[in-house]
Amino acid sequence: MKKIGVAFLAAAAVLSVPWLAFGQDDELPAEEPALDESAAPEGEEGTTEQAPGEQGDDAGLGGICEIDPDACPKLDFDKEAARDIREQVFAVQQLFVLRRWRFELQPYWQVPLNDQFVGHSGPGLGLNFWITNVLALGVNGNYYEPFNSPSTFNFQTRRSARVSVPLTEYQWNANLNFTYTPIIGKFSGFGDFIFQYDAYVVGGVGAMTVRPIPVIDPDNRGFDWKTNIAFNAGIGLRIFFNRWLAATLEVRDYVFNDKLENTCIAGSPGCPPGDPRDRSTWDGETKLTNNVQAQLGISIFFPFSFEYRLPK
Repeated sequence: MKKIGVAFLAAAAVLSVPWLAFGQDDELPAEEPALDESAAPEGEEGTTEQAPGEQGDDAGLGGICEIDPDACPKLDFDKEAARDIREQVFAVQQLFVLRRWRFELQPYWQVPLNDQFVGHSGPGLGLNFWITNVLALGVNGNYYEPFNSPSTFNFQTRRSARVSVPLTEYQWNANLNFTYTPIIGKFSGFGDFIFQYDAYVVGGVGAMTVRPIPVIDPDNRGFDWKTNIAFNAGIGLRIFFNRWLAATLEVRDYVFNDKLENTCIAGSPGCPPGDPRDRSTWDGETKLTNNVQAQLGISIFFPFSFEYRLPK
């Protein structure tokens, strides 16, 4: 019986341990007292250890320099500040089209703007060689002969009022020109599409082959072609579709001395005596003539591609 009582007490003690654990209060652990900086050893006041890689903002590139000293070259800033700066800064973007050492072929169609009595429309062709990006030497020519068209206004006036205006028809024209491009730019159109353009001036000297149209005495007179010196000047605009193709619009004035038909018929009342079939009586006054024409065409640059050579 005594052994049974001891066993019973031992079993009761074992079963009572879990109940004591569940009966404790859920209290948070007490906070650790703050570190007193005054208690820090002499020479280490106010310092705390940082984990590797956790350097402060004031460290800068010091960590990199410690790892790789070659990555932080040492400079004498006083000497660097006194050194002359000769850096080249290019604030303008590259040209969309380089023209230097390229050929430009210009087929176009031209119409007259200042002759209301005779139409001189016709095809034309120009060829330029660009010495620089803004200066070119070239030639151009116009062909008029099949397209000369006297207006019906002059014919009706001559028939009804017996008043005639001397007319001239053109055969061909050829010129040697210089072209200068002072303006290069771009504009947007058709949404986000960017068009590049340039504006240019052109001038030169050449030849113009012309002859009067016999309107005063067409029964007896017939004129031959004569070639005169002609000067020209104009302005133009190119709109580029890519780096070798552009649309061109140009207005040019061709100036030359034109020998007109004599308005007086030899032997007629009020005119000097003579034979109306005498060729020496056919020519009238010489007049400075302006042939202003608008030229619409395209520009094709050869070769099609080019390479930029940037300064080093």
